[in-house]
Amino acid sequence: MVLALAKELHLRSREFKNETIETIYFGGGTPSVLTLEEIQFLLDAVYKNYQVVENPEITLEANPDDLSIDRIVDFAQSPINRLSIGIQSFFEDDLQMMNRAHNAAEAKNCLAEATKYFDNISVDLIYGIPGMSNESWIRNIEAALLFGIPHISSYALTVEPKTALKKLIQTGKIAQPNDDVAQEQFSILVEMLKERGFIHYELSNFGKPNYFSKNNSAYWLGKKYLGIGPSAHSYDGVSRSWNVSNNSLYLKSIQDDLLPSEAETLSIHDRYNEYIMTGLRTIWGVDLKRIEIEFGLETLIYLKKQSAKFLVDDLLSIDGDILKTTGKGKFLTDGIASHLFLINLE
Repeated sequence: MVLALAKELHLRSREFKNETIETIYFGGGTPSVLTLEEIQFLLDAVYKNYQVVENPEITLEANPDDLSIDRIVDFAQSPINRLSIGIQSFFEDDLQMMNRAHNAAEAKNCLAEATKYFDNISVDLIYGIPGMSNESWIRNIEAALLFGIPHISSYALTVEPKTALKKLIQTGKIAQPNDDVAQEQFSILVEMLKERGFIHYELSNFGKPNYFSKNNSAYWLGKKYLGIGPSAHSYDGVSRSWNVSNNSLYLKSIQDDLLPSEAETLSIHDRYNEYIMTGLRTIWGVDLKRIEIEFGLETLIYLKKQSAKFLVDDLLSIDGDILKTTGKGKFLTDGIASHLFLINLE
């Protein structure tokens, strides 16, 4: 697989021949199982085939059960300069309910060690968990802050079909997540992190100054990105492509010098809708001048008309030429965005 990843990097280098790589992200699955030699091999393949900025952000995603002291020390000796750790919760009951492989002690131990070697660390936390009180949620946030973590990504619990959690809810063993509770805990999170100097730069992301995720910010700002490996997605500004998810098919295609991917060209409606969705989620908002330049005056008029109700209700605001969600509208961002989408103007 590692050899195939390096080969795909080579096969696709022409796609980025005029681009400069600013971030490298080892994510999806468990990249923390890679050896230092494998990580370096893949990084060498990136540098060999692409132009890379002098000090790129290089992130590795990991779970607490993958981060033994020895592994953390290993990663600290590599070019990796940022860790994204899937803590989710510091409480045993929550972790067991979500079927996480790590326990609360491992969550704390891994952060205690990781912060000795890494300055740039992000943790994931989940709110809206059935049975989680506001007091417990506050203690979760405080636990992360005690370690001096400069970046937190936080999401409401979502119940996916065909999962153990879905079955527990269907059989009545666990309560259905409550939207009102999730909204209240989201508000608690926003206020607590604001008081601690975090900037709420994207709906689910909070960072201290100079600690925003450059990788994720690139997605929200519509920059091009290249996804390598099974199931990976890519975007070139006009079209989106994705690799096959089957490992065997992926390996065979790469072995035959074929790219195992499908692609779709985004319509102007798709591009507008994506910009609305991502823009409203961020502190950078939606630039009304850009809407007019890229999508036309008719689209700008449509957007202003669709926004009017939300402006009156103080869920959206316009500052200069930038359309943003207000503090009151933040939790409702995705729903608001859907009302601003272009369905069909023809």
